Amino acid sequence: MIYGIGTDICDVRRIRASLDRHGERFARKILADGEFATWKARSARWPERGVRYLATRFSAKEAFSKAVGLGMRMPMTWRACEVGKLPSGKPVIVLHGGLKTWCEERGLHAQVSVTDESDYAASFVVIEQKEKNHE
Repeated sequence: MIYGIGTDICDVRRIRASLDRHGERFARKILADGEFATWKARSARWPERGVRYLATRFSAKEAFSKAVGLGMRMPMTWRACEVGKLPSGKPVIVLHGGLKTWCEERGLHAQVSVTDESDYAASFVVIEQKEKNHE
């Protein structure tokens, strides 16, 4: 059963401006540890690719927060929601800490899609809820 949906579009130029203003501290605020390592590696090879990576993660986390119905309030935090990927390249939501517990208690599971172009990153999230067995 569908529990919620969320979508977000993010201006990559705004993310670039925040990085210029706040540096690595901005990325640390938004990214979980695994994402941060990927961001650093991509930024070192091609800085623009790093900016787009950060923008897609920002967008996906905003879309997730809308779909789950929490917005950006506890237990939803930037770093508790991680956007990983399967070996196939499919993006997946990986939850941590209190947010993981909150979603597990409600039987929630997320599906995510992310995309980016030169100036925008966009994401779409569907939250599914396992149906309870009626005995």
